[in-house]
Amino acid sequence: MTKIAVLGAGISGLSTAYALEKTAERENLEIEVVILEKLERTGGKVMSVKTDGFLCEWGPNGFLDNKPMTLDLCRSLGVDANLLRSNDNARKRFIYAGGTLHRLPETAGAFLKSGLISWPGKLRLGCEMLITPNRGDDDETLADFARRRLGGEALERLIGPMVSGIFAGDPETMSLRSCFPRIYQLEQEYGGLIKAMAKLGRQKRAERKAGKQVASAAGPGGILTSFAGGIQDLTDALVEKLTAEIRVASGVARLETKEGGFLLHLEDETVVEADMVVSAAPAHALATMLKQTDAQAASLLQQIPYAPMNIVCFGYERDKISRDLSGFGYLIARGEKRHTLGTLWDSSIFPNRAPRGQVLLRSMYGGATNPQAIELSEDEVRNKTMADLKLIMGIDAEPDFVKVFRHRRAIPQYVPGHGRRLLELDERLAQIPGLFLTGNAFFGVGINDCVNASNRIAQKVIETIEAKK
Repeated sequence: MTKIAVLGAGISGLSTAYALEKTAERENLEIEVVILEKLERTGGKVMSVKTDGFLCEWGPNGFLDNKPMTLDLCRSLGVDANLLRSNDNARKRFIYAGGTLHRLPETAGAFLKSGLISWPGKLRLGCEMLITPNRGDDDETLADFARRRLGGEALERLIGPMVSGIFAGDPETMSLRSCFPRIYQLEQEYGGLIKAMAKLGRQKRAERKAGKQVASAAGPGGILTSFAGGIQDLTDALVEKLTAEIRVASGVARLETKEGGFLLHLEDETVVEADMVVSAAPAHALATMLKQTDAQAASLLQQIPYAPMNIVCFGYERDKISRDLSGFGYLIARGEKRHTLGTLWDSSIFPNRAPRGQVLLRSMYGGATNPQAIELSEDEVRNKTMADLKLIMGIDAEPDFVKVFRHRRAIPQYVPGHGRRLLELDERLAQIPGLFLTGNAFFGVGINDCVNASNRIAQKVIETIEAKK
């Protein structure tokens, strides 16, 4: 019997434990899994808060269905019939730039007609196919890549808002290779993004003509997917299906190696023994646990920064808002000097997010470009968010419902050198056999990324156990 301790009961820890149990059962291996969670609840940053008829997401509000990993997990858990796709109106997304909300164009024709990018900016974008690809080994920032290939206006009004929406990040300090490896690969393989889109488009058309099923060519694609009860339904389903022991309020203070395994010293001064450890804890938390065991590994983990974030949920009576809310919401272009990063029209994305006759708006305030916002009082956050909603959406009314969530370390930032640090971390972990890492600090911040990484690590753990037999 191999005892495996999983650190963290967020989506990464829970899905790793589930994959371990399912794989061990399939391979006829005897394992015992214990999950140690610092908080007094499971779910990590996944939490769906229901108050006064409003359903507010504390963290992520869903996952895209264009990749199979989370959908496969839902099928395995038996909750796939409960999945809830965002409605068609939610395909409409907006960028606030130049004092106006612009619908994000989805086709070449719509892009040419759009006022989001000026004609000089459009011409600069069209020159992208003439730009020589960067074949160097430097870890280029997103901002440098965008300026080089697409121009400064595209950086301000397209790339910057996208980075804010996904990472709450600053494109000036984020690694292209680590944040968007597919975009990096397209330049390397095809010489540019427009050339890649043209060739991939021809391939898709040929495959369709041959009767093959192909994915949509419309960007990253995918439909935002959740559950009627919020995305927490997924982590709750994992907790229900797991046979592992789950110990909440059981934070690990120190990880110590011993002959053939580990001693986990908990914050309550108890000790848990394990043969193997999978950490799904945040990078900074694991760094603290490893400080005495491997100072170099701890230092590498500490070099992964996190962006802080305030999530501000406002509920209004629908007739108090004159604007059409048929859409996903908006992100704000760089240089607009607004307080918030953007606002999602949550009750327009999924049903049952607000009581009948009311709407729910969820704003993001802070991020890597405004980290000091986490220090503001709740009243200051509320008032500054209301000021943005008044300017951008014309909302003069006081909200009938307010909920503010504070995240001092919300989303990990993949800054230049991230890939090199991960390689160095692998080298250090080779000196601590039996310790494995997963979570959103390494290979992707979305739910799909976390589930995919959990599956990979679980398979690696099982292979390690089998190799010892």
